Amino acid sequence: MKTYAQKASEVKREWYVIDATNQTLGRLATQIATLLRGKHKPTFSPYIDGGDFVIVVNAERIRLTGKKPEQKMYYRHSNYPGGFKAISFKQLMARHPERVLRLAVKGMLPKTRLGRRQLTKLKIYAGPKHPHAAQQPKVYEPRPRG
Repeated sequence: MKTYAQKASEVKREWYVIDATNQTLGRLATQIATLLRGKHKPTFSPYIDGGDFVIVVNAERIRLTGKKPEQKMYYRHSNYPGGFKAISFKQLMARHPERVLRLAVKGMLPKTRLGRRQLTKLKIYAGPKHPHAAQQPKVYEPRPRG
């Protein structure tokens, strides 16, 4: 019996909508990364973009546990002298709540061209509305902890 190898032309993509209300950041990000990569499908191939599209609504209501909301920091550097920037989780949530989830999912995807292409299938919205009704997304219930 031969091993099945999926071709890029055979990929069937679904659209899922996830409500991030009262979800823990890291646990939700792992499930989103799994959907984007296509690891939930029996036809998963690590070298093919076989994942699905994911729409996340209510990103402003995502939560962290413990003291992380006060202590977590996000860092970046412009590659110029003195170009180091740091922003706290609370400040980033106030300005751009969708970036918090995007950065968490980005860290869980491959650091290659494939990973960058998979990240483009992630659509995040701070509020409850999204413009993707024409794609008829299915509601995806994140797995509960435990």
